[in-house]
Amino acid sequence: MPCEIIADLLARSLMYILPAYFANGAPVLFGGGRPIDGGRLFRDGKPIFGPRKTVRGFISGVLVGTVTAFCLGLAGLLPAFPDALILGFLMGLGAMVGDLAGSFIKRRLNRPPGAPTPGLDQLDFVIGAVLFSLPYRPPAPEVLACVLVLTPVIHLATNFAAYKLGLKREPW
Repeated sequence: MPCEIIADLLARSLMYILPAYFANGAPVLFGGGRPIDGGRLFRDGKPIFGPRKTVRGFISGVLVGTVTAFCLGLAGLLPAFPDALILGFLMGLGAMVGDLAGSFIKRRLNRPPGAPTPGLDQLDFVIGAVLFSLPYRPPAPEVLACVLVLTPVIHLATNFAAYKLGLKREPW
């Protein structure tokens, strides 16, 4: 019985956060091009976000998050259309805004692009996705707790795999 409860919680947690996970990974595959901050500096003289945060990466993240949720809705794993579409858009947008917020903080801390910042690197996009989707479809407390515990492990594993495949410059 306890194994079934844990398996159900893991499944519900992954289905809830999957659009944000996919949104966060999309810029690795589809990013590049013009930096979203246009190369401008903040008032402290440091880049606002840095050269790796691009317009194409941001847009691809929002689109991939939206499409992921839509497909999960079609499969019956999330609420059906239009709820899945709205949730996916909010989670994709939130994940990208959360990632930008993380980059903004890293630049203020003098962390160069690509430098590891444990905790922030793994959770900035999740916090953004949850905050943006909260008014529309808040996660159950146990789902949120599970997501916050699982995400650092999943994030590190997928980043290491992307590094080994030559898709990322750093393994974190």
